[in-house]
Amino acid sequence: MKSRSILISFFVILFSLSVYSQNIEAVKSISIIDCPTAATMERGSFMGILQAYADGGLLGYLEVGLTNRMMFGISYGGKNIIGAGAIDWNPVVGVNVRYRVIDEALAFPAIAVGYDGQGHGAYIDSLKRYVEKSKGVYVTASKSFNFLGPWAIHGGVNYSFERADNDKDLNGFIGLEKSFNDELSLFVEYDLGMNDNTGRSIGDGKGYLNAALKWTFQKKLQIDFLWKNILKNNSLVKGSSREIRIGYIEYF
Repeated sequence: MKSRSILISFFVILFSLSVYSQNIEAVKSISIIDCPTAATMERGSFMGILQAYADGGLLGYLEVGLTNRMMFGISYGGKNIIGAGAIDWNPVVGVNVRYRVIDEALAFPAIAVGYDGQGHGAYIDSLKRYVEKSKGVYVTASKSFNFLGPWAIHGGVNYSFERADNDKDLNGFIGLEKSFNDELSLFVEYDLGMNDNTGRSIGDGKGYLNAALKWTFQKKLQIDFLWKNILKNNSLVKGSSREIRIGYIEYF
């Protein structure tokens, strides 16, 4: 009930900002940290991403802008790629697709729908899920505004198909980004974890709070310094984790 109240309050704030704020520049970040925004990649652009995570894990992405509204991507990785011992590969290639239904306007946020089958962290074979579940199908909204500089606020609802732990609830997420200049940005997101707190779930009800400092060089190279699971909402992972993600954008 508390998580649902947080999500409802967020959308009230989002639409209030949409009415009273000036539209500056449409949101361009395609993700907050792990949660999606309503932005999509430009037509003809593609981005390669490599993320390092706990236990020697590496996750690679390839994202492509098919049109100015639609993007498609694949991802694959595994645990213990860096280090000694056998590599534990993810069982399937992750697929994601997103379509922006409504563009951001002065008094209305951008809205997109999509599917993302890539979870985060190690894959848990016994539960047929990742440490942090994939988003599955989702609807997300994003709005930029100006208050002592540029900001953007994001949020959405999702339904994951990783349900072997018997927690099949609808989930929600919210996020905020603050740009300091054309290179440095701070991102914070909160996944409510409504689909990871009952049955055989590994979450304990606090949700997943993540933060990131993103540095962009020449609008092509992006390095993200991530702080994940700040609330320590996980019975299988001790404490929070520090991760790094590198992305590079090019055009056909």
